[in-house]
Amino acid sequence: MRASDADRERLVEMLKTAFTEGRLTQDEYNLRMEHAYTAKTYGDLDALIVDLPGAATAMPHPPYGAPPFEFRRPNPLAVASLICGLFGITAVPAVILGHRALRQIRVTGEPGRGMAKAGLIMGWSVIGLFTLLIMLAVLFAVLATHNAHAVPTGQIGGGIHLMPVIQHHGGAGPVH
Repeated sequence: MRASDADRERLVEMLKTAFTEGRLTQDEYNLRMEHAYTAKTYGDLDALIVDLPGAATAMPHPPYGAPPFEFRRPNPLAVASLICGLFGITAVPAVILGHRALRQIRVTGEPGRGMAKAGLIMGWSVIGLFTLLIMLAVLFAVLATHNAHAVPTGQIGGGIHLMPVIQHHGGAGPVH
C-alpha cells in the first residue's frame, strides 16, 4: 500500500530517536533518511526500521484497504482434477481426484476448491454424456434388430409379395 507524506515524517522521527539513542551511526541515519523520503510504499518504509527495536508496532498501517496479497499454492489434487477434466478421456480420474481434493481442502484449508469443483463438473458431465451415448446406441441397435426380423402384414418371407400366377391350358379356362 502506498505511503503518505505523514507516514514518511513519522518514520523520520523514529530514525531520529534511534540515532539519539545510539542505535544508528551518522552515516546509517543519513542513508535511511534519504530512503525514507523516496519511499513509495509501507513495505519500503518498514524495510528501513526492521532491525530497530519495536519496529513491528512502530509504523501503524491504516486500517482501511485490502490486506496485502499473499499467494498460496492451490491443492495439487485440485489442479490435477481440473486438468483431467479438460480432456474427455480422463473423466474418471478427474472425478476421483476432485473428490479427494475437496476432502483435503476441507481439512487443510488450502485454496483450490473452485478447481476441484470444475474438474468434478467436467468429469461427471463427460461420464453422463458417454453413458447417454451408450444407452442410445444400444436402443438403436435393439430397434434395428427388431425391425429387421419383423414381417409386415400382407408380406411373406421378409417383404416378398406373392402375386397370383395365371396360366392358360388349352381350352379349359384359367388355372390357378
